[in-house]
Amino acid sequence: MLWREARAAISAILALTLVFDAALGVGVTRAAEGEEGAIGATPPRLSFADGEVSYFRPGAQDWAPAQVNTALAPGDELYTGNRGNLELQVGARAFVRAWGDSQLGLVNDEPDFLQIKVTGGHVSLDLRSVESGRTVEIDTPHAAFTIERAGYYRVDVTETASSFVTRRSGQATMTPAGGQAVAIAASEEVVLEGTPTPTARSYVAPQLDVWDRWNYARTDDLIDAISSRYVSAGVYGVDDLDHYGDWRVVSTYGSVWVPQSVPAGWAPYSTGRWVLDPYYGWTWVDTAPWGWAPYHYGRWVFVSGYWAWAPGPVVVRPVYAPALVAFFGGPSVRIAIGAPGVSWVALSWGEPLVPWWGRPRFIGRPTWAGWGGPRVVNNVVVNRTTVVNVTNINVYRNTNVQHAVVAVREEHFGRGSVQQARVAQIDARRLEPARAPLRVTPDASSYVAASGRGTRPPEHTVARSVVATRAPRREGPRPPDTARAERGRNESQHSDASRPANGAAAPPPRIVPAPKPASTGSVPARPTFGNSEVERPRPPQPRQFGAPQPPEPTPAPRETNTQRPDGNTPRPRGDARRPESNGQRPDGDTRRPDNNPQRPDGNARRPDDNAQRPDGNARRPDNNAQRPDGNARRPDNNAQRPDSGTRRPDTNVQRPDGAQRPGPAPSAPRDVARPAPPQVQQPAPRPERVEAGRGPQQQQRLPGEPANRISPERAERRQQPDGPQDRRGGGREQQQQQQQQPGR
Repeated sequence: MLWREARAAISAILALTLVFDAALGVGVTRAAEGEEGAIGATPPRLSFADGEVSYFRPGAQDWAPAQVNTALAPGDELYTGNRGNLELQVGARAFVRAWGDSQLGLVNDEPDFLQIKVTGGHVSLDLRSVESGRTVEIDTPHAAFTIERAGYYRVDVTETASSFVTRRSGQATMTPAGGQAVAIAASEEVVLEGTPTPTARSYVAPQLDVWDRWNYARTDDLIDAISSRYVSAGVYGVDDLDHYGDWRVVSTYGSVWVPQSVPAGWAPYSTGRWVLDPYYGWTWVDTAPWGWAPYHYGRWVFVSGYWAWAPGPVVVRPVYAPALVAFFGGPSVRIAIGAPGVSWVALSWGEPLVPWWGRPRFIGRPTWAGWGGPRVVNNVVVNRTTVVNVTNINVYRNTNVQHAVVAVREEHFGRGSVQQARVAQIDARRLEPARAPLRVTPDASSYVAASGRGTRPPEHTVARSVVATRAPRREGPRPPDTARAERGRNESQHSDASRPANGAAAPPPRIVPAPKPASTGSVPARPTFGNSEVERPRPPQPRQFGAPQPPEPTPAPRETNTQRPDGNTPRPRGDARRPESNGQRPDGDTRRPDNNPQRPDGNARRPDDNAQRPDGNARRPDNNAQRPDGNARRPDNNAQRPDSGTRRPDTNVQRPDGAQRPGPAPSAPRDVARPAPPQVQQPAPRPERVEAGRGPQQQQRLPGEPANRISPERAERRQQPDGPQDRRGGGREQQQQQQQQPGR
């Protein structure tokens, strides 16, 4: 009897609890459940674009100019015009870059699988690290290449052939159309020709050309970021923070990052636009070159009159979010002159995110996924296991900051730049947080992050089919209102027979069996070797790195007829002795015209002992020896030697290697004209990053024309010395200068 009464009481309590929750109509969740629903793959981002770079997403009307910081989704296409190049960041230490006249697209993006197709041009993959269990696949018209380990990979696709190169211990598996899997070893190149069953030949990997070296140098610079000590590993765009802001320490929030040169009245999420993503729904794309990490991770705080981005404590696994804002809006919210509007504000320190994307049980439920700091609700710190009621979140700290709330009319949301459509007259005190996903109907402009028309790729590259191991992923989960709106848009597009051709018109890929993992499957066969006798010249002897030696107190006697055994090998730094007469000059590869003959008067004082050398590098230690051709022109044609009657300037000119060269005792100066020293040649700077309202930090300099890697003769040439490159693009432009470009 007692047991029946107890069961009846428990049932009544449970029924009351369910009725109470249904009456409130709220979504509650524990922190663990919210984090599990939010974890997903971080989408690749467009991290760099220069020149003619176009972008297309299914649903858009036509190709549009590409916008940096765009989060890519399966189905997106990118094209670089004749003077364009781009970079995709696909991992914390992994980058995909495309040169001029190249088209590539994102086919699939899963936590363990990334699939990219290349239908034309030059594409490189600089993968400094690959997560365990993750596979990267490159689909070309002739074969699919599967990559499972770190390395440098180069893909060149023409109308008749495809080339794939592995470097830095990189290995891959090639699966051609109609063939079986073939292994590609490290430092190897495979060239495929012919259709539908291509023939594959293997060669030694060719020497690095100018574009390969630029890729190496750029990646080295990107992964060596100072800001990585403050941000969790795995966050993209960390290097951008080094160049456009400063780190400060605030007692309340720890290390925070402050952007530089923001305009008056600026607020987070005010210089960009909302773009519709197939998986994440409305996603923020900022126009600032640093606008990735601060808008998808961490929180924004207002400290001592300035905005700062607080990444919070370092976590093991940061979680990407399309935006970290709280929305205010709906039919009941009116702004300006009474028109319906949508507004938002950046989340402050520890405030939860109410998702508008994902599975139905995840939408609308507060979450702190990827946040390692304290959890704050209505300015009160809550326990990590506390159940949060979404209807009770009505206080957001940043709404008290002037100009922090950004508002636009409902018909302008997701259809253009927020900066142009922003409404200034708004009373933040009358706004209420949105309780449901935004009910905004998108249009064709909601799928691209820039306005205008972009450069269209040639029809033959759009219509080319590729070889792949998986079919394209058409779409991911999306909010019901978005899916409903897109169904109507797709019906209108299918009825429009005059719609221009775009990336969606590409034919389906030719599916081939996926190769077995290297750890479990058998070793695939190797492609046949090429028929060239010498695939490339033998590399020179490696440089010798000896311990630096201190400079000698007095100049040593000169050995005029002694030749260095290694010829062009530089001496260790710190050596004060001058290279022998047959060695290489410190200022380049130019050799002395009098390399073998001995000086006619070894003890005679040189008449030009006090004259500065035309190259401005350093004094000669042999100031007592006379040159037989004092007024002869230098073999490098840079400048005429100064007159024999002029004196050398300061004897302690700094050497290029940092050591000072000893010289004779100072003598009385003479009134002579000092020749202007040449400009010191600096290394080519990184590609510029232009911020809205700011000029470039430094002059843009990009590499020259990449080498043609598809050549049946396999005639390799020695690399020419690098010179100043004025070319800003690739492709077919200025073909008359290609013979002078490095790496040709």
